[in-house]
Amino acid sequence: MHAQLSRVSDRLIQRQMPQQQDFSNITQKGSLMALKMLLSRLSGTRRDSSNFSEEEEEEELDDSGTYSYAGGRKHVLLLATTRTGSSFVGEFFNQHGENMFYLFEPLWHVERMLTPAAEANNGTLLSGIYRDVLQGLFLCDFSPLEKFISPPPQDHVTPSLFRRESSLSLCEERVCSPVIRDVFERYRCKSRRCGPLNLTLASESCLSKQHHAIKTVRVHQLDTLQPLVEDPRLDIKVIQLVRDPRAILASRMVAFSSKYHTWKAWAQNGQVPEDDEEVKRLKGNCDHIRMSAEVGLSQPHWLRNRYMLVRYEDIALYPMQKAEEMYKFAGIPFSSLAREWILRNTQTTQKASGIYSTQKNSSEQAEKWRFTIPFTLAQVVQRVCGPTMKLFGYRFVNDEMTLTNKSISLLEDRLFN
Repeated sequence: MHAQLSRVSDRLIQRQMPQQQDFSNITQKGSLMALKMLLSRLSGTRRDSSNFSEEEEEEELDDSGTYSYAGGRKHVLLLATTRTGSSFVGEFFNQHGENMFYLFEPLWHVERMLTPAAEANNGTLLSGIYRDVLQGLFLCDFSPLEKFISPPPQDHVTPSLFRRESSLSLCEERVCSPVIRDVFERYRCKSRRCGPLNLTLASESCLSKQHHAIKTVRVHQLDTLQPLVEDPRLDIKVIQLVRDPRAILASRMVAFSSKYHTWKAWAQNGQVPEDDEEVKRLKGNCDHIRMSAEVGLSQPHWLRNRYMLVRYEDIALYPMQKAEEMYKFAGIPFSSLAREWILRNTQTTQKASGIYSTQKNSSEQAEKWRFTIPFTLAQVVQRVCGPTMKLFGYRFVNDEMTLTNKSISLLEDRLFN
């Protein structure tokens, strides 16, 4: 049976992505030439990305080529950065029901393998690889992703797929293979006891689903996705999730405490050197987010009616309304299962609202950060991320009293689409 499944997978791979290469040596230090070779063997235009940051630590803690638009299959790509509530918002689609195939951060494997080589060129060559892996996954072909899973899958079977348990589709009965003794799985399904993930079964499940959704925090430049969005086999809608940069910093200082010693020291002594590398990194992150949003909001021909910008704060305040808007934009019926999940998970207790939990009292989450970040640091964010805040409609504060006064909204009414 196993051999038969592998043969089925091989036929799928040959039909959809016939020329895949072995990139197992890409992690060797200084392997920039190997990375360039990888890029040259993958199809499409290559553009810029940005450096690996703290996404891996956060997540550690924490369509088919035979279809066309006429088939009615929809594809949703949820783009975000860390600590913007993307895991929570991703559940809006994950909980849709049996017609949705959802994947949580599949590009984690690509980033982890290629970061050493990418750093040799300041991380500017990853974006094309990200795009091509996403293309394969939207086409239900896992073979491009397999090249980056470590240790390599055997006959398309792996116990190591990152956060498998965060995808209901990868834990459903049809994909649940028997448990294998002494094989440890780091990301185990919660709904049932399953063995290593058979990617052939995952591919077959994907092909059987009416709609596909992928959540990622690793695509930093929207324009690099143009060949993916223009693929005639796909009907892709891009939803970009953003959040107040002051709130993101406050959240990261909690979630990545060991990496934010410098910011904590500044919070204590009240002095922040403007030319510090940490401040420059913050500015760079804000600039990348803003530039991607500017591309989307300008509605170039390839993104017309395919891009939606959503603020996390609006979702936290009006989760059902915003979920309905996102589903309508994607062209997917808003299911009763998704509706019920949102009702259950947006009015919960503090005990269930850990920093990596998808269960939130969403109205409280919207402005909780205002009481955890000192005014000194809020000023720094406002100074270096000002253009980004203005674009997304986040109001500036001039003193500590305004920052912590919840009766004063920091959100401007803004229609983005």
